[in-house]
Amino acid sequence: MAPADEPADRFVYDPDDPVPTCGGNTLIIPMGVQDQSQVETRQDVLVYTSAPMPAPLEVTGPLIVKLFASSSAVDTDFTAKLVDVRPDGFAQNLADGILRTRYRASRMRPGFLTPDQVYELTIDLWATSHVFLPGHRVRLEISSSNFPRFDRNLNTGEDQATSSRRQPAVQTIFHDSRYPSHISLPMIPR
Repeated sequence: MAPADEPADRFVYDPDDPVPTCGGNTLIIPMGVQDQSQVETRQDVLVYTSAPMPAPLEVTGPLIVKLFASSSAVDTDFTAKLVDVRPDGFAQNLADGILRTRYRASRMRPGFLTPDQVYELTIDLWATSHVFLPGHRVRLEISSSNFPRFDRNLNTGEDQATSSRRQPAVQTIFHDSRYPSHISLPMIPR
């Protein structure tokens, strides 16, 4: 289904107040499945949720998010998280990923953003095998941090290892017919 012409969504990512990691693949804090509901109430987390599944939906394979986005910063991060929302409201994390925009085209030749220009970005959420049961919802979270799982981007374009200067960034996510941001879910027919 193609997206309608709808307004873009915006949030401010502040490296001094990053979105906290809640579960997932980390050894630093409690790992594994955790309820994402508290994280999703933040102003710097965009939440997109499907209607309840009428039948089981099996998703098995690589997960890719195509994001059309702009930033007020020359370098920033965009994060994505796939979530299974149970009928009781428990929002179970399944997979997550991040893209540091300076490496959007090449890890060998970093390139900065032109502030407020729209870019097509690819966020790899790796792979999963999961069945969304009837009554469950598919949810996608978009943000710019997941800390401490991923280090904070300071949004300045300076050396992350030596710089201490930080600045907030205004992030804009487009999802319309011209800029169709989406997640690719490898669905297995039943």
